[in-house]
Amino acid sequence: MTGGPAPAVLPPPLRVWFGVIAVLAALVVVAIGVMYAGHGEPGRVDRWVVDPTADSVGPPWRPVALVTDFLGEPLGAALLIAAVVTGCLLLRCPRAAVFVVAGVGTTVGTATVIKSLVGRTIHGDDNLSYPSGHTAFLTALALMAALLATGRLGLGRAAGTSLVLAAALAAGAVMGWAQVALGAHYPTDVLGGWCTALAVVPATAWLVDRAADRRAARTADSGQRQPH
Repeated sequence: MTGGPAPAVLPPPLRVWFGVIAVLAALVVVAIGVMYAGHGEPGRVDRWVVDPTADSVGPPWRPVALVTDFLGEPLGAALLIAAVVTGCLLLRCPRAAVFVVAGVGTTVGTATVIKSLVGRTIHGDDNLSYPSGHTAFLTALALMAALLATGRLGLGRAAGTSLVLAAALAAGAVMGWAQVALGAHYPTDVLGGWCTALAVVPATAWLVDRAADRRAARTADSGQRQPH
């Protein structure tokens, strides 16, 4: 590739602000995890939002919830990731493609580890529920897409932050509704999944930018040292 350096996946105007958001989100994840560690019943907040049942959604919304849930299943998630990565490559943004794969992997991996550590269950001891991996996945994908759009459009701090947070909120709300409606998660599980994505994605973006910039610098130094 020729031209200037590849654009950062975490736009510079948003770095400080999303660093703060990531820290606050991580604190929320830890706080809820400590509060419900080892529990197998909905908490007071969960019952205040909705009384979880094995399946609390019916026609005509059940098909919508099932389709939304499918987007977080292995096949649905793979199709979404493939579509986003393909778009990044078509736009000649390999750094963005790496970011998407790394962001999804670290977010889902982090949610899985937290589930094992917290040990909260729903509908039996084998169903670990906190945090919601489905919610974390879709929120992370929306976050990354919005961050990439912010950088590509050259949005400032206010507009960029608004776009990214709106995308994350919309994705988290839609998937969170489906998970609670289908009885797969408690509302606080959904909040934990949403905050997991908010904590992990900015950190992953910073690491991807740092690694890519270092590689680009080494390549430039190597090129300058070559005899002409």
